[in-house]
Amino acid sequence: MHSIGYRANALLTFAVTILALMCAIVSLSDNLNSPSPTAQVQVLNINWFQKKPDGDDEVSLTLNISSNLQSLFTWNTKQVFVFVAAEYETSKNALNQVSLWDGIIPSKEHAKFWIHTTNKYRFVDQGSNLRGRDFNLTLHWHVMPKTGKMFAEKIVMSGYRLPEAYR
Repeated sequence: MHSIGYRANALLTFAVTILALMCAIVSLSDNLNSPSPTAQVQVLNINWFQKKPDGDDEVSLTLNISSNLQSLFTWNTKQVFVFVAAEYETSKNALNQVSLWDGIIPSKEHAKFWIHTTNKYRFVDQGSNLRGRDFNLTLHWHVMPKTGKMFAEKIVMSGYRLPEAYR
């Protein structure tokens, strides 16, 4: 006959196996969600565009950021990290990304927002590469689930250009 310890071990092992299987199935069920987020970022003003004493270009922008990320939230979403980046090409790098603003969205109720702001982080290029430069504003988001794999997506908004002269 089996001892109490052996029976408790078998019961606990079975319970943990069932719990792990349930977590896997529930996590996979989240893949059935097909989100359709929307976003719009507008540059209202270039507050200043200057060359710093060390030779780097720096820009300050006033932005309108409006977004509806509610479709990203399911029963499995813990929070969503969202940020706006300026993306551009230079002769040295095929892709330069500068984060301008970020935020954490803790719930579906906060996922529809409109923000009028200046860039939270400095828009600096190492060198004099920004004059007359075309750039994209990209809204990136990272969905952090309660269980399962984290995923990231983005919406790219193109058609922005910096001035030819400093001001």
